[in-house]
Amino acid sequence: MAYEYTPPKYAQVIEAIQRRIEGGEYPPGSLLPSEHQLADEFGIARPTVVRALRVLRQDGWIETQQGKGSFVRGRPALAAMASERRGQAELDRDESKEPGELVEARMTKPPRRVAALLGTGAREPLGTGRELLCRRRLVRADGEASELVTWWVPAEVAEGTGLADPAPLRGGVRAHLAKRKGIRIDHVVEQVTAPLPAAHETKLLGITKTTPVLALYVVAREASGQPVLALDIAMPGDRYELEDAYQIS
Repeated sequence: MAYEYTPPKYAQVIEAIQRRIEGGEYPPGSLLPSEHQLADEFGIARPTVVRALRVLRQDGWIETQQGKGSFVRGRPALAAMASERRGQAELDRDESKEPGELVEARMTKPPRRVAALLGTGAREPLGTGRELLCRRRLVRADGEASELVTWWVPAEVAEGTGLADPAPLRGGVRAHLAKRKGIRIDHVVEQVTAPLPAAHETKLLGITKTTPVLALYVVAREASGQPVLALDIAMPGDRYELEDAYQIS
């Protein structure tokens, strides 16, 4: 049976309201239906509507006036520039469509930071924590090593998924886990640091031990907040820069 991904209810509400705004059904300045009206229309609980409206407000589509309701601002000027956050992009990354190779896939003990993010072995001395599946891939750009992507997956999540297989992962980790394990990733938490590289990073990325790396840590969580897996990406600091664009409300 073919696998079909159904977005969560709040995401469906967001998409529907965005379509109505862009299509002119809800023109700029107009008052949106009330939370109760939207809940009845979509057949969902009011807190789900509140969550959807909060996202729309944060992204600049609507504004809320106390005691009056939510009004349409229109399609944000930055909407055309919007792109996936890096963590989401990594969860959906299709390894078969980019140059690179798997350099490691085995059960091993994670670094302290990863252990703490996943809540596994965070209070234990280094080297005594629980083993996780380490899936490490070197990505290349223009024939040059550009980043080192490492997935850290608890054994009970990795079991039966094929994440330890050497073949490139098609379709992304998020869809893979949903199809194989029925796991739905709801949100991610990202952290960025700039440490000096670890020994394996200097070797694989072809940098010196004094070259800082941009290190992105991502924890993927279910709706309950339970962590599913972690990811760390090491990028040579002299080859990357960070840029962001966002709406001022």
